[in-house]
Amino acid sequence: MTAAERFANHALGVRFADLTADAVARAKVYILDSLGVGIAGSSVEGGDGLLRVASGWGVGNVPVWGRSARLSAPAAAFMNAWQMHNQEYDCLHEGAVVHAMATTLPAALAASALRGGISGRDLIAAVAVGTDVAAGLGLASRAGFRFFRPATAGGFGAVAAAGRILGLNREELKAAFAWQLAQVSGTMQSHAEGSPILPVQVAFNARAALQSCELAPLGFTPAQAVFEGPYGYLPLFEGAFELDPILNSLGRDWRIADFSHKPYPAGRATHGGIEGVMALRAEHGFAVKDVARIEVWAPPLIVRLVGRPPKPDAGASYARLCMAYAVAKVLQHGALDLAHFRGEALNDPETFRLAEMVETKDDGNPDPNALAPQTVIMHLRNGTALRWRCESMLAHPDRPLTQQQHLTKFRRCLDFSAEPLAAGTVERLIEAVDRLETRPDVRALATHTPG
Repeated sequence: MTAAERFANHALGVRFADLTADAVARAKVYILDSLGVGIAGSSVEGGDGLLRVASGWGVGNVPVWGRSARLSAPAAAFMNAWQMHNQEYDCLHEGAVVHAMATTLPAALAASALRGGISGRDLIAAVAVGTDVAAGLGLASRAGFRFFRPATAGGFGAVAAAGRILGLNREELKAAFAWQLAQVSGTMQSHAEGSPILPVQVAFNARAALQSCELAPLGFTPAQAVFEGPYGYLPLFEGAFELDPILNSLGRDWRIADFSHKPYPAGRATHGGIEGVMALRAEHGFAVKDVARIEVWAPPLIVRLVGRPPKPDAGASYARLCMAYAVAKVLQHGALDLAHFRGEALNDPETFRLAEMVETKDDGNPDPNALAPQTVIMHLRNGTALRWRCESMLAHPDRPLTQQQHLTKFRRCLDFSAEPLAAGTVERLIEAVDRLETRPDVRALATHTPG
């Protein structure tokens, strides 16, 4: 069988009862986290313009999180996917380096609104198979990034989730993967430049996933070797790859159980540096004026992703992907908050003075996709050098957030909704997702947003 056939068989054959208790529990954690992050993303600069354009693609009954707008399913998936990834605060599979929920959940909920009658169990199973596909493609890669994997691989996961919910059969879902290959997009150039178009690439692929599922039943003869063919996804977008171990693990290894939170609202690659500075300050109690310079030693992917120089007036997207900026804010405030990437906080001269003391260095790790280990060396003005090291970053499956930390993040996110939320929304959403497997129709989740 082709990889598309095997992915389709997995996506449609899994039952809720097949999922492990851990996979169900983690799926609920990341569904709630993703809703919170997506609601916060509704107030990010540029959202009004994107919403105006997306509204021209079709109004409908699918909600845009944190807003009263209702759009067509592809347009709503576009907006919600952008909102999920536009603050670099959404969860990811670190081994795959794929923010799979940013495409999978918006597409799955848009499909649920289209079809109706989709239960919480249906949604959890769809999220599980969608993240299996998206993260599996990332794990299959043996090469460094050329294309933006959260968008490209993420779109195929969204097809699996949405296709299952929409009731596609196996032949139709295979065709939907082929339609997605015709639309897949997103390079690393926006990441390299810190452009705010970067999260829009995730949105394009989420929208394409709904379109792929709508086009699949039309009967066009699809490409067969979508993933492994000479011009398929993996050879063209990833280069070197090994897919068989991933296909053979389907139904056994649930990738959603291996996801990581993002405890700080910046690129995941900055999190070792952030945590290291916080830990060293808590342990040694030095003042900001005592710091001479900071070194963050990390794998080459970290340097590539966030080792960029700090630039005043470069904008929030650039700052979120700048280790020096994130570490400087932590030195200033003792923590990193969504508000540090908005308004006057982006141009604070003191932030950039401190950022000039931070250097991200390549530790020579041979793995092109490694995010850890990371080492922080804090050089004080008295000549002392303080060291901190992590083998895995905070909120990795080996070091998960506590329930309190998870809910604190969620509650803070809802403070940034573009439109005021009804009283009690926070607790109602927490309860709704906590009992998600008992809910008969997930469209009820949308009643907790404005309008």
